[in-house]
Amino acid sequence: MSTATAPAGTAGQAQATGVYVYGIVPEDVETDPEAHGVGGESATVTVVRHGRIAALVTELALDRPLGTPDDLLGHERLLDATAAVVPVLPARFGAVLADRQATVDELLAPHHDWFAAALRELEGKAEYVVRARYVEGAVLREVIESDPALERLRVRIRDKPEETTRSERIALGEAINTAIDARRQADGARVAQAIEPSTAGVVVREAAGELDAANVAVLAETSREPELEQVVRDLARDWAGRVEVRLLGPLAPYDFVTELQPGE
Repeated sequence: MSTATAPAGTAGQAQATGVYVYGIVPEDVETDPEAHGVGGESATVTVVRHGRIAALVTELALDRPLGTPDDLLGHERLLDATAAVVPVLPARFGAVLADRQATVDELLAPHHDWFAAALRELEGKAEYVVRARYVEGAVLREVIESDPALERLRVRIRDKPEETTRSERIALGEAINTAIDARRQADGARVAQAIEPSTAGVVVREAAGELDAANVAVLAETSREPELEQVVRDLARDWAGRVEVRLLGPLAPYDFVTELQPGE
């Protein structure tokens, strides 16, 4: 979806408003009057319907810059709340069309059948994310204690000035990072294997931080959320004191709908 540009008016004035699109939902969806998106409390969410599908939208001033943290939070918060109730195909952040008719003509009508089929596939499902993070002191002790050479190096440079042991400290840091990467690969695979039986799809994400142990997105039936929670509790028990584990969701299926429009 392209971001709309405002056509010039008869006096050279820009169009005042456009339609911000959050995502695609079934046509029978009714919006919550308390739901708000990009723009805060003034951003009332409505729907533009066409056939068996609809777009979740708000009216947006075209001279309003997009991209603040609050804008992104409003976009995601609305989609995630929707995903907890009905299937939703999330739009890319910042998608704006000229008006409601353009939403039908440029988005809903050309891709109606594809959207409808994708929504049927998502019926009753949402995305969940398992985030696991190493306890820093615990993982460092684990790495050092598992490799006598690293322990000897650590002891050798521990009480020496940093300026005279710079190369050794760099080597030690690189070795520790390599060892943590190896553990991350194994721990991420364990999370994916443990949770896969309760899901319809699994995506192992890249680590977002140095202490990330696992970042696994899954597509699952919302009715199976208690199973996902049990898997996370079991992992947290097994990794107590070493890794902190939590389950996020239900969320919009960002990792399972890579593009809003087919063929882009």
